[in-house]
Parts: sequence; structure tokens; C-alpha cells
Amino acid sequence: MNDTSSPSSKIAALAPSLLSVLRIVVGLLFLAHGIVKLFGFPEGAQPGQVALFSLFGLAGVLEFVGGIAIVAGLFTRPVAFLLSGEMAFAYFIAHAPQGFFPGVNGGEAAILFCFVFLYLAAAGAGPWSLDAIRRT
Repeated sequence: MNDTSSPSSKIAALAPSLLSVLRIVVGLLFLAHGIVKLFGFPEGAQPGQVALFSLFGLAGVLEFVGGIAIVAGLFTRPVAFLLSGEMAFAYFIAHAPQGFFPGVNGGEAAILFCFVFLYLAAAGAGPWSLDAIRRT
């Protein structure tokens, strides 16, 4: 017996839309990191202080451009895979040397971004995306 009016089936029906919501929110948060690194807004390094050809500058460019692509849902799988790798690299380069525990070394955001992007690389962008429009 398949009861499509059960609460769990109603929630399950929302899964594709919630995937898009997750992607958009995570993309906006990631974009904000890139804006701070590159443009110093709302607070951070002053524009021109970050060398674009440094690890910090490259991270800012990836976060800015990748954040826009993730928000838009454009080339989500490859972009999310690249950003997942960036966050894993950032964790081991910037956070892990400061201590073993993420709560101590400040690496929680890097870990969360890494695994959410890895999920998006596998799951795709969801229905509210430019990828979905390109498929039709």
C-alpha cells in the first residue's frame, strides 16, 4: 500500500526544491567569503592588498566566481567538486596546523563547505537552476 498523503511522502516531495534552496544558501555564504577576501566588504582585507596570484587571492577568486556559479546553479557538479577540493585543501593548509580539533582550529566552516559541495557534486543543482534550464 502506497500512501502518497503521508507526512513523510509530502516532505520527500519537497526534496528537489530543498536541494536548490541548500545550493543557493551555501552559494551565497561562499560568495560572501570571496567578496571579503577580494573587495574587503563588509570588513576584511582592503582592495588591492590581496595578491591575486597568492593562495589567499586564488581562494578569493574561486570563492567569488564559484559562489556565483553555485548560486545560479551553472555547471554545478564540476564547480562544486572543485570547491570541495579547495575547502579540503584550505582545511589542511590553514586550519589543521593550528590544532587537531576543528572547534579549536576554526576549521568547521571549511569542513562543512567541503562536504556540502561534495554532496552537490553528486546530487546536482536541483530544479531551480540554470543547469535544469540547460537540460530542457
